[in-house]
Amino acid sequence: MKGVVLAGGTGSRLRPLTNIINKHLLPVGDLPMIQYAIEKLSKAGIQDVLLITGKQSAGLYLEYLGGGDKFGVRLTYKLQEKAGGIAEALALADAFIQPGEKFVVLLGDNLFEDSLVPMIDTFKNQLEGAMVILKEVADPRRYGVACMKDGIIQRIDEKPEHPTSQYAVTGIYLFDSAVFDIMKTQTPSNRGELEITDVNNVYAAAGKLSHGFFSGWWIDAGTHESLFQATLFLRKEDS
Repeated sequence: MKGVVLAGGTGSRLRPLTNIINKHLLPVGDLPMIQYAIEKLSKAGIQDVLLITGKQSAGLYLEYLGGGDKFGVRLTYKLQEKAGGIAEALALADAFIQPGEKFVVLLGDNLFEDSLVPMIDTFKNQLEGAMVILKEVADPRRYGVACMKDGIIQRIDEKPEHPTSQYAVTGIYLFDSAVFDIMKTQTPSNRGELEITDVNNVYAAAGKLSHGFFSGWWIDAGTHESLFQATLFLRKEDS
């Protein structure tokens, strides 16, 4: 199985830090944020990894990560010319993933404690479709929220005012190669972006969206506060 790390975006919530550097290169604890995603994939046995990022800091990624040898992976790079949503960035992986292949996607600003091995092993045995990883949170209104019935995801509501569950959809996804055909049928949202929630809902409507759960900590390190909190989590983990 291959891995795709999405490390583009403008990082607007982390300005002024991101005026000069891509947010995924900001330090979290002792390391650049992006290294945690690469190491999570490597520890899960994923060796072929595609890193998709913008032009702003592409040279810095290449200088720091190189070909990925020191992290136990083989890195390929792809540039996202302009920010257009998670799904649009993921579409750039089409040539990297062969027909019939399954792969795992990590948003580079999602940091978490759990190993990916159980989820990947489960998904390998899934005949087709997609899988999302859920985490129970105190305020799900900030995230995509899984609407469940009899233990099955019926749909995902994006940042709902009145969530139907406490389960946030984290930025870790597993897909089969059919996702690229699905993305070609999507149209931009009101934000002008191709939304990964819409893609996942196509799978949900077809009864092909499974899920797993994180039991350890998980955080979307996209704000100053969450970046600080992620550092605290990691320092506690290392102590």
